[in-house]
Amino acid sequence: MIRMTGIIIRTTVLLSLIILFSLTIPLAADERGSSAPPIPGVLTQWNGFARYDFVLDSRDCVIVAPQTPAAGRPWIWRARFFGHRPEVDIALLNEGFYLVYMDAADLYGSPKAVEHWNQFYRYLTLAHGFHPKAVLEGMSRGGLIIYNWAAANPDKTTCIYADAPVCDFKSWPGGKGKGKGSPGDWQKCLKAYGLTEEQAMQYSHNPIDNLAPLAKARVPLLHVHGDADDVVPLEENTRILEARYRQLGGSIQVIVKNGVGHKHGLEDPAPIVDFILKSCNPSTP
Repeated sequence: MIRMTGIIIRTTVLLSLIILFSLTIPLAADERGSSAPPIPGVLTQWNGFARYDFVLDSRDCVIVAPQTPAAGRPWIWRARFFGHRPEVDIALLNEGFYLVYMDAADLYGSPKAVEHWNQFYRYLTLAHGFHPKAVLEGMSRGGLIIYNWAAANPDKTTCIYADAPVCDFKSWPGGKGKGKGSPGDWQKCLKAYGLTEEQAMQYSHNPIDNLAPLAKARVPLLHVHGDADDVVPLEENTRILEARYRQLGGSIQVIVKNGVGHKHGLEDPAPIVDFILKSCNPSTP
């Protein structure tokens, strides 16, 4: 009888906490009315959409809400340079996607960055009902965090769009190959990972090394990269990742921009947008 009473008490407490949590969750605009913000934060406008800035887990965050959220609340998670070459983001907002950002650029995709992103993911999906799988978008050093987070969370990743992405920190900021590198960022990167330079040269968990979880989960990839990039060289990053992913049986598309350096985006973003929409809905022709 004592044991049964304890079970009943614990169950009652758990249900009370669930109810309390549900009552404190802020509902999105499409659930509460257009006048209520989907999340707390400073409200501004971004390219005609409602933008909310706030801090979560000590990190600056942004959520941009579509005017009419699509069913299931799909979302694209940008890793770097928020607002730069926004054509893809705007196109997806018009399709009903949310656009989100958490600033972890100073952590270079390290385990610390992944944990911050884990917190943000839990907040978005549990508190706001975002789709359980995210579209990841990474430019330049953003490649490190999107791939490292996705490798740790392949079941939470719809697809990856990477644009001139860093896929190996030895290439950038290390500058241990053909690229220019960045000595200051290299030291910050070593500190973020807690590695000596000798340990970093032997490190085996860069994106190019850790693709098996994504291939197993059948996560489709799209890279856009200039073949004249001397900051994040194509051959040291995208080409290595491409070859290894194909060897693992993964699906990857690469759009090479001939004669282009470390610049992002496409003049016509349609191939990127089409890739994302098809990845979210594989039945789409």
